[in-house]
Amino acid sequence: MTSLTRRTFVRNTLLGSIGLAALPGLLGASASSVLSPNRRIQVAQIGCGRMGTTDFEGVMAHPLARVVAVCDLDARRLAIAQAKVVKHYQKRGETNVEVKAYHDYREILARSDIDAVIVSTPDHWHALVAVEAALAGKHLYVQKPLTYDINEAIALRKAVQARKVILQTGSQQRSEKPFHAFRKASELVRNGRIGTLRVVRIGVGMDKPSGRKPTPMPVPAGFDYERWLGPVARQPYMEGRVHPQNSVNGRPGWITTEDFGLGMITNWGAHHLDIAQWAMGQELGGPTLIHAKADFMQDDLWTVHRNYHIEMKYANDVQVILDNTFENGLRFEGDLGWVFCARGAEKVTASDPNVADGPSPFRASDPKWLAPLEGGEKRWMPSPNHYLNWLEGIAGNHAPIAPVEEAARSVQTCCAAWIGMKLGRPLKWDVSTESFVGDEAANALRGRPASKPEFDINRVMKNAGLV
Repeated sequence: MTSLTRRTFVRNTLLGSIGLAALPGLLGASASSVLSPNRRIQVAQIGCGRMGTTDFEGVMAHPLARVVAVCDLDARRLAIAQAKVVKHYQKRGETNVEVKAYHDYREILARSDIDAVIVSTPDHWHALVAVEAALAGKHLYVQKPLTYDINEAIALRKAVQARKVILQTGSQQRSEKPFHAFRKASELVRNGRIGTLRVVRIGVGMDKPSGRKPTPMPVPAGFDYERWLGPVARQPYMEGRVHPQNSVNGRPGWITTEDFGLGMITNWGAHHLDIAQWAMGQELGGPTLIHAKADFMQDDLWTVHRNYHIEMKYANDVQVILDNTFENGLRFEGDLGWVFCARGAEKVTASDPNVADGPSPFRASDPKWLAPLEGGEKRWMPSPNHYLNWLEGIAGNHAPIAPVEEAARSVQTCCAAWIGMKLGRPLKWDVSTESFVGDEAANALRGRPASKPEFDINRVMKNAGLV
């Protein structure tokens, strides 16, 4: 991309974004300076598993960026990722392609030539890597859920705001392709097409037991399992609780192991609850009352929740209900009718029905509610591609479609629901203080102590003067 073309692109991006961001909370202060127009954004990938591969391939598709480094604690995955990036640029006719491979992400953060990092680690590592990257002045793309717990979300938001870097959360359902149904449905609800919103019903799927007893195994050669555990308490290695050794693309077991991820409530809940709060005008808010219950897996390789039912009340008197029996997606119910949105053929679990063979993933009680927006109705920021939207934000020094302030609130809601599931009793949530009202046990679950001082995010924040 020539300097002239780049400058024109940045100018048009800024004008277009400012002109179309008609709803609150879409734009805000970000990086302190606009990237120099004469070079591409230098990006490093941290975490090279299933989602990490998707992320760096998605970023490499855009001329604005150049992936220059990869990092992983599994030597095999690291080598595969490095080879993929090199091959990508060689296919473009380049020679002498240099892509550095790192075992320790801190070496990446120490490189002054790297502008941005993609954090695609397991959930229990998101916050520490992202906070340290923000403090090092790196722009961030962080896979959802933004963090493992509530306290980490608050810390990351503080670090991003303090260093004025651009953070995009991997909440791809906010972008148009291929998830246009979510954007359209949330715009219709926000514009009052179905009247006053009363109820939102959300289905996020459910993980099933593996049917296998937890059995310790030898750690594979080339995998730094001790480091991989990081802030989590030391425990024996089990492939079914980490990631498959025979595939980069296989579904990892850490997703269903509560020490590393909280299960579907944050896995897909981070997607759907984010869209719900977006449509409700609560993207910077949250529930006031939570009543949840769930069954948790026992004596199985997997440890997260199974059956669940969650009811939440919001300040605008909207009721949000999540239940494992609901169809995967969101159904918004108002005085005049309802609208439903989902991903279509994409399944959450193997047992989910194929939506492509059934009802449309974007439908309403009356087809007229689905008519295109009219001139006076408000629209979300244009975002045809989630990765490009992030890169445009970096280049133009403006907030992306899924900024840290809103992502922090989305993950807080997911985690608060999980806390309700664990305690099994009604909880009152105070949005202003980001804490539970008069409930010491619930507030104790907003975070957890780190296994070692080096993994303590509070220590990192104190050292940076942010506590």
